[in-house]
Amino acid sequence: MKAPRVGLGYDCHRLQSGGDCYLGGVLIDSPVSPIGHSDADVLLHAVCDAILGAAGLDDLGTQFSDKDEQWRDCRSTDFVKHCMQQLDEKIMSVASIDCVIICDEPKISPHRQKIREKLSSLLNLGIDRVNVKGKTTEGGDSERITVHAVALLVEA
Repeated sequence: MKAPRVGLGYDCHRLQSGGDCYLGGVLIDSPVSPIGHSDADVLLHAVCDAILGAAGLDDLGTQFSDKDEQWRDCRSTDFVKHCMQQLDEKIMSVASIDCVIICDEPKISPHRQKIREKLSSLLNLGIDRVNVKGKTTEGGDSERITVHAVALLVEA
C-alpha cells in the first residue's frame, strides 16, 4: 500500500455588507459576504489548496489567478471539479477532509450539515469523512472570514 498524503489549505477574505455568501458551495443567508474575484467561497478555496498541496500540484492561485478575467465571478465548485479531475489523472482520491471556518458572521452552526453534505457530494466522500467546524473570533476580527482545511489523500 502506498503512503497517504496530507495537505494543508488556508484562505482568508475580507467581508462586506450584503452580497451572496457561498460557503462550501452552499448559498448562506447572511448579512455579510466575502469579497473576491470569483464567488469568494473561502471554504472551497482552502479545501482546493489542501487537496492540491497533498497531491503535489500547483496551488489554487497559480491555477486560477485572480489576474485572469476568465475566473471573475466563477463558482468555486468549478475549481473543486477541476481539482478532482487532476486527482483522477494522478490515480488519487480524497480519504477525508477537516475544515475550520473562523468568523463572527455568518454563524456556521445553522448551515453546518448542509455544507458537509455539499462537500461530501463534491469530493465523492461519505459524510462521516467530512468535518466542518465553526469558530468565532469572540469579536476580535469581524471584518474577515478565514478557513483552515486539511485533506488526506490516498493513492490507488
